Amino acid sequence: MAPTSSATDTARAGEDAVVLTRGLIRRDSTNRGGGEGDERAAAEYAAEALTDAGLAPVVLESKPRRANVVARVPGTDPDAPALLVHGHLDVVPADAADWTVPPFSGEIADCPVTGLPALWGRGAVDMKNTVGMVTAVVREWARAGVRPRRDIVLAFVADEEDSSEHGAEFLVRRHADLFEGCTEAVGEGGGETVYARGADGRTVRLYPVGAAERGSAWLTLRAAGTAGHGSRPPRDNAVASLAEAVVRIAGHRWPLHPTPVVRAALDGIAAALGVERTPGDADTDEAVEALLARLGTAAPLVSPALRNSAAPTMLSAGYKVNVVPGEATAGVDGRVLPGAAADFERTMDALTGDRVSWEYAHSSPPVSAPVDSPAFAALRAALLEQDPGAHVVPVCLSGGTDAKVFARLGIDCYGFSPSWQPEGLDYTGLLHGVDERVPLEGLRFGVRALDRFLRA
Repeated sequence: MAPTSSATDTARAGEDAVVLTRGLIRRDSTNRGGGEGDERAAAEYAAEALTDAGLAPVVLESKPRRANVVARVPGTDPDAPALLVHGHLDVVPADAADWTVPPFSGEIADCPVTGLPALWGRGAVDMKNTVGMVTAVVREWARAGVRPRRDIVLAFVADEEDSSEHGAEFLVRRHADLFEGCTEAVGEGGGETVYARGADGRTVRLYPVGAAERGSAWLTLRAAGTAGHGSRPPRDNAVASLAEAVVRIAGHRWPLHPTPVVRAALDGIAAALGVERTPGDADTDEAVEALLARLGTAAPLVSPALRNSAAPTMLSAGYKVNVVPGEATAGVDGRVLPGAAADFERTMDALTGDRVSWEYAHSSPPVSAPVDSPAFAALRAALLEQDPGAHVVPVCLSGGTDAKVFARLGIDCYGFSPSWQPEGLDYTGLLHGVDERVPLEGLRFGVRALDRFLRA
């Protein structure tokens, strides 16, 4: 059974969150990358909803149709540091032919896995649901005459699904004054129910909260050689040199680099599952593999964040099969842990060798926030109030969010998009997946948890 609440105001806000999320899904804001996207309709819808709450949102475009919405909710204590709540309006593409329902219809139908009513559509979990829930909370505050203790800055942004250039990056670079006083932030990257089953069969409910993120290191590799006829190939073949480097990168075993957040995650998950820890069990490959095995289905919450990574993703060379090209290029998606950037660069130098050069096509630094802070304690309390038998654990996200951009303003960023999920539903598989959907009770749960935290 889903956790319940008797609070009538948050119950009303929960139904409002369903309506708002549905409206956002129906406004197609697909981000196709390369600067091609259109968040304007979704931004105007969100701005209108915030205006109804008595706020004065501003819609800011980095270029035509790449729209962002920012609003400030005034608190009762002018001396308290402000809180930033951010979410993105853009979504990844969806091919309607693959979906059970049209991906931008916002249909409400039972989930075939759980049998529970759910809201279907692209963005239902990534992350128009959170934008809808946050908006519903502040609209309920306006109806009830409630004000938070501190100022809350709402930022619903464009372009998170690509480079953030037209969203968070644009706002931080051109409109940093809008975030004056913000010391902490919450955005995507945690707060959903995870059912973890240990090696002994024990199952517990975890709520991971993002407290760190690996940095992004998108690389372009380039090999130069002598162009010529395919029947008389030169010895310095650019394609061959590049291919050798790509194979070395793909096969490289990155060393362990357990950060403080990852160690805290291991501690919290092990305690929840009753798994005994031993000294140094996160410091060697053999020991950490044994520990992860004991963590069972919870292991994926930490395993991708134990190391740097680099995945070759693109290859390009030549224009005709009988012509040896003078250049070949490749794309590599690198991810870098806090404190491990220098090792990443040294390793890439070694793996590419003398015949291949590399450069950053796009990079963003890793970020980390304290897990012993009052903010994290408040996040934990908000979740446990809704699900008292659960366990809240900090995690380091293997990928990235707009937190990397907002952290440049000196803001401690956490991943908190609360949502109750029923057991058996593959939440992570729905992210960017086919038939993306969110249980209606997940939206209601999120509203209650957000209301509790945002008023703390």
